[in-house]
Amino acid sequence: MILLHDFSFKPALEILADLKREGRGGESGTGMGDMGDMASMMSGMAKGSMGMAEQGAMPGMEMDINDIEYDAYLANDRTLDDPEVVAVEGNGQVRLRIINGATSTNFTIDLGELQGELFAVDGNPVRPVRGSRFPIGVAQRADIRLVVPAGGKAYPVLALREGAPERTGIILRPKGAGVAKLASMGMETGPVLDLAFERGLRALAPISGRPADRHVALDLTGSMQGYAWGLAVDGEDGAKIRVDRGERVEIVMRNRTMMSHPMHLHGHHFQIVGIGGQRISGALRDTVLVPPMTQVTVAFDADNAGRWAFHCHNLYHAAVGMFTTVEYENVA
Repeated sequence: MILLHDFSFKPALEILADLKREGRGGESGTGMGDMGDMASMMSGMAKGSMGMAEQGAMPGMEMDINDIEYDAYLANDRTLDDPEVVAVEGNGQVRLRIINGATSTNFTIDLGELQGELFAVDGNPVRPVRGSRFPIGVAQRADIRLVVPAGGKAYPVLALREGAPERTGIILRPKGAGVAKLASMGMETGPVLDLAFERGLRALAPISGRPADRHVALDLTGSMQGYAWGLAVDGEDGAKIRVDRGERVEIVMRNRTMMSHPMHLHGHHFQIVGIGGQRISGALRDTVLVPPMTQVTVAFDADNAGRWAFHCHNLYHAAVGMFTTVEYENVA
């Protein structure tokens, strides 16, 4: 298991106070700031078609990628100055279970010379996807299997910080292999996450094809200016999502901001059934990353009565208002 994290010596409440006071996120803010009135630019999204915005920010608009500069980026509580070295068998299969437990940092898993096969996300099986790089947003999980070649060489499994050169990771070491020193700063910036990889994922056990009983529009709102973030349910700021037991619920998440938001639902798994205006039969997840100016549609069955949190898993965004609940009605 690889647990990724971001670490700061500064207390979380002090970080949040600085973000709110400095408005732009202090020294680490990187984007537009004040979003202004974007209603006309977003009209296509409100109609269910993202147009130019479908894959990310619109031309001439700059994304806010990272709002906090952390002191360290960790894999199993260690940096690359002293990484965890895992003994493996040459020509043996290795299963990686990777958890992005960071507070606000997205990563890309980089297997380097190795090829891996992603076969599950957020604990749910998907049609296997081969590659050497796999995006993983905050709170997402990825299961990857790979074969480590025999011979006298060790292989790093790296996590590249989104839009920045910092990296962390572990080392897979066959018996007798030497371990080279790795820098915590890479020679390139980590990829900026979009929806291209998500669009290609397919659930091995998708939900049934029944139509939705309830449709919800969930707008993701706010900006780095003043560090104000929120959610609007069917146009009402701060409203709850109310469902009845047994319903098929479909939620259209429309990101009206210049930051990505890892949206996480407690108590349920949902299926990705739409990206922009295109319907898909995507992965089953409990967390989906919604990049700037994009629209993602998810569907789930209301089969677990209670009051469940639904929020951005960038915990500083959640702390200032990007948080609501899914609440069951008419439950004795």
